Amino acid sequence: MGAKPKLDLGLTAFNELFMNADGLSEAKLPKIYDIPIDLIDDFPDHPFKVRQDEDMELLVASIKDRGLITPVTLRPKRNGRYEMVSGHRRKEACRQAGMATIKADVREMTRDEATILMVESNLQRTVILPSEKAFSYKMRYEALKRRSGERTDLTGDPVEPRLRTSQLVGNDFNESASQIKRYIRLTELIPQLLELVDLGKMGMRPAVELSYLDKDDQAMVHELMLDCVCTPSHAQAIRIRRLAEKEILCEDLVEEIMREEKGNQKEKIHIRYDQIRDYIPRNISFEETTEYIKAALKYYQEAHAKK
Repeated sequence: MGAKPKLDLGLTAFNELFMNADGLSEAKLPKIYDIPIDLIDDFPDHPFKVRQDEDMELLVASIKDRGLITPVTLRPKRNGRYEMVSGHRRKEACRQAGMATIKADVREMTRDEATILMVESNLQRTVILPSEKAFSYKMRYEALKRRSGERTDLTGDPVEPRLRTSQLVGNDFNESASQIKRYIRLTELIPQLLELVDLGKMGMRPAVELSYLDKDDQAMVHELMLDCVCTPSHAQAIRIRRLAEKEILCEDLVEEIMREEKGNQKEKIHIRYDQIRDYIPRNISFEETTEYIKAALKYYQEAHAKK
């Protein structure tokens, strides 16, 4: 995979924060305003979660100690309020730090321009859940389609790379066009199934197949997953989707498929990521967590054997 492209997020540079108004005007840079937090609304359908985790606690402590270093980016609304574009976590941290106002770069933007900036700025986070990628990719995809005047329907096959906009989104984030479309298909899942993907209990490819089921069938499949204490493989999910397309999908057939022993089926231990996050170094990404835990357990076993 090539180096991640550097995105111009339009965020204010550090040295620009300390210019006076004359300096900002002369440099043709945006002026930073102090905006009451109570006047700021979240971005509609914001796909990224604001987690109350260790990073949030550190951000709150930093703001209490030094103030907010990087301003948020807002979009003015007609009713005198503002819409958050970039900085939902910073706004929440400032609120928890007891601040009534927040430093902000206020810009006039169209909805699509704001959507593109919101997605690009949030995808720089260290840990991003599949569901967050799914909805943010979809929002960026649709914004780019509207700007280019192309169709916005997403009903095509998830691996067919005919839509140029998928390639544009993929190029921005080092993903293939087909992978972008797989992520977008995840937005068609019911929340219970999407959560299984976020928790790492179900892979993306079987989840994509299940996304083609209607909501009632998805709910039925989810209940059978709980009963069988397993999730379908990619091949099994394809069979379930085909049964649905033939309009013969039923609980008995799904249960029969789910109870088949998979060739690679092994006992697994599932641990929620937020339950172990405090024990994982901040420089270890979500994708590297499994290998880190294996190395830590091996080190513990060797150290214990020496006692």
